[in-house]
Amino acid sequence: MKKIDPKNLTAQLHYRAAGNPPSTLPDSAISNCFPGLEFDFRNVWRRLFEGILLHEADNYVVKGEGDLQRLKGHRLVRVANKNTMKQAIGPQLPGGAAQLLTTPFSPEGAWAMEWSNSMASVLHEFAGKKVPCTFTKNPAELPVWVPEDPAEPTAVELETLELTVKPLFAWSEMAQDHLAVIDEAMVQVGELTESLCSPWQNDYRECACYYWAASRPDYVNVQPDDQGLSQGNMWLAIDREPREYIPDNGRDTRLLSYEDLFRDWQGKLKFIIGGKDSE
Repeated sequence: MKKIDPKNLTAQLHYRAAGNPPSTLPDSAISNCFPGLEFDFRNVWRRLFEGILLHEADNYVVKGEGDLQRLKGHRLVRVANKNTMKQAIGPQLPGGAAQLLTTPFSPEGAWAMEWSNSMASVLHEFAGKKVPCTFTKNPAELPVWVPEDPAEPTAVELETLELTVKPLFAWSEMAQDHLAVIDEAMVQVGELTESLCSPWQNDYRECACYYWAASRPDYVNVQPDDQGLSQGNMWLAIDREPREYIPDNGRDTRLLSYEDLFRDWQGKLKFIIGGKDSE
């Protein structure tokens, strides 16, 4: 019988060794861009560029090495002339007009894009090579917005440096090829899990319902009412009557508290099958 020995990294990454459960594959994680219960893949991107350490979810430089120590607190606004952020535009209320969405933490409505989306093409094209990286010339505690066209003038002073893009996959001298293993230079021991909630039961409550929309139930037992609207329960509600949606709020006594989850998450939380509570 002929044996198929996959040589490409994609095939190797999708191979599940005998005896390993499905959860050993990266694509089985609850979420592969925002944190899952198993690991936070965003941490892989923090050391994409030699000499600097980025925040896992922002274009903020956490620290630099050598001459690049001066970049601590600055923001990486462009890579290869492509912005690392977008301006959030949309309605503030349902049915409202589209407008720039600002907050005290982002007065210009600028939000960093998720690294897996914004840097995948950079990694593919420039791994092992130098690439122009544009930073704010001064520290910037809050996000700043710069035009997406580098030719347009901007109120923010910028400087451009050439940094080397690190390869994602480890190199094998024996095989003279890249392996389907993340290079240790990209992620150090413990970093894939260091940004997860601790204790992990926090994950059921953190960041309101939107954080775990694809990972845990939110609006359950939903039924239409006579007005064409809906009635249902917030999954974390202690009581199912009256049937109403309670916005996630850690201080609302109608919802399970952190302490409830720490002490008896398996007894308090309900299984949801077909959108409804089930024993």
